Amino acid sequence: MRLSLATESSSPSRPNEDFVGVTSGAVVLLDGAGTPGGMESGCSHGVAWYARMLGSTLLAEVTQSVASLTELLTRSIKTVASLHDFTCDLTHPGTPSATVAMLRRTDDSLEWLVLADSVIILDTGTAEPTVLSDDRLERIGALHRAELDALPNGTPEHTEALRRYIEVMNGHRNREGGFWTASADPLAAEQSLTGTVPADQVRAAALLSDGASRLTDLFGLVTWRRLLDLLAHDGPQELITRVRAAEHDDPRGTRWPRHKTHDDATAAFWPFPQPRHP
Repeated sequence: MRLSLATESSSPSRPNEDFVGVTSGAVVLLDGAGTPGGMESGCSHGVAWYARMLGSTLLAEVTQSVASLTELLTRSIKTVASLHDFTCDLTHPGTPSATVAMLRRTDDSLEWLVLADSVIILDTGTAEPTVLSDDRLERIGALHRAELDALPNGTPEHTEALRRYIEVMNGHRNREGGFWTASADPLAAEQSLTGTVPADQVRAAALLSDGASRLTDLFGLVTWRRLLDLLAHDGPQELITRVRAAEHDDPRGTRWPRHKTHDDATAAFWPFPQPRHP
């Protein structure tokens, strides 16, 4: 198994709330989410802790079990909830959560799972790769983001609009008709998008947190095909470097409105050797 990865916090002064881990035949990537500083979350541990705990638990599960990825996520959410349900209010709407992207390769198939807005890209040798994503968070967010997008990043007005936006979004999280993330309720795992593709049809795969995928799906600076080529030739760190360059060119979010000027960014690239034919 040959795989390259990179992860970088949005700022040297902030903990990285992404998680990426690799085990034999599987990759797990999480993007932690919660409330900004100054807002109550009901949890004393924080988002980075939650992402690390859930990610490491998922890695252990995928190593030890052949159960479906959905079942492994269900078990892992339950396990992590049990680690802090006696000290934290897990019913609080701002309790830490995370997106999930998982890939597992067996002898003849590649299983995938996505929950919330992390992205998996499969290079199947066609002109355009297959992009696997859960757009429910984006669709709900688009209905409530107009005020936030109209304000320059870094201003008191933007900070206050972000607080209101997050409060509204918390009311849609892990509810029917809303969007779903891994948090305290193991039933959220049942809302994951999953699938299986023949392993011999995939040349390479990439897993991206939304802080890394924004080069394409937010900034529109490269196509998904070009992004895959960039990962293959220059590696995940170069992708993050280009994301940071674009962010620095638009510090106020006027060209690309976004609630975070900089975001934690994580990318993993997994090439699959192709069989040689005589």
